[in-house]
Amino acid sequence: MTSTRTWRPDYPLDVARTLRPLRRGTGDPAFQADDRGVWLAGNTPDGPGTLHLAGHDAQSWGPGATWLLDRLPALLGAADDDTGFVPHHPLIAAARRTHPIRLGATGRVWDVLLAAILEQKVTGAEARRSWRELCRRFGLPAPGPVRLHVPPTPTAVLGIQDWEWHAAGVDSARRRAIIAAAQVAPRLEQAAVLRGVEGRLLLRKVPGVGVWTAAEVAQRAWGDPDAVSVGDYHIPALVGYALAGRKVDDRGMLELLAPYAPHRQRVIRYIEVSGFTKPRFGPRLSVKDYRGM
Repeated sequence: MTSTRTWRPDYPLDVARTLRPLRRGTGDPAFQADDRGVWLAGNTPDGPGTLHLAGHDAQSWGPGATWLLDRLPALLGAADDDTGFVPHHPLIAAARRTHPIRLGATGRVWDVLLAAILEQKVTGAEARRSWRELCRRFGLPAPGPVRLHVPPTPTAVLGIQDWEWHAAGVDSARRRAIIAAAQVAPRLEQAAVLRGVEGRLLLRKVPGVGVWTAAEVAQRAWGDPDAVSVGDYHIPALVGYALAGRKVDDRGMLELLAPYAPHRQRVIRYIEVSGFTKPRFGPRLSVKDYRGM
């Protein structure tokens, strides 16, 4: 099944910038950006689908084609509302003027939850490697003209053997959390309906899903403007240096972001799109390969 749609937002829109949080590294099997536009592969209530965005035109393939096109405006931030947002800091104000952002919403929990759990307490390189392995080995080839893979469904995840998790570089703690989430995946989709704090609390009922993981899902599944990834290795220092010129921990980050509630995550996004970088100190974290352990 192939479907098309043309949609013109009534606000400035940078498609690539809006969809960037959905990309899991340059080799993401479910996300591709090229000179033809942006391609996304994912699971929907109707089955797998692929979405292609080129300017104002969208095309989709697969059983989930219609579902994806119906939710295109939300994906591109049409439901995002920054009413009441005051950019107190000059850096935030400048970023808002030059790089206006919209927080997009996929409307689905599972795909982004799987990726977020894989990113728990490991380097980005480790998480992306596991994501690629799982998508390519246990996800279906995506419908449409490009070589993408849909992330594995909860059913597919529950069929993965221990040695296959090991081969994909997924340690036992993340494996347990993914399996626990897969077992109740249909109920977790309600989080995108509840939204906000309630949605995040529902996700946290899954063993192994904490504040950080719930926030990472909320930011993508329903475009939560206030979900802060507390416990992140990089974000507190980024926020600290950007807003106060010094390194801070999670508590210090939350103090600096407090005046921006309920738009604290929006502030972090503006810091990121501004191009600001924090000073680097010490060596990079080493990458562990759990496949050989």
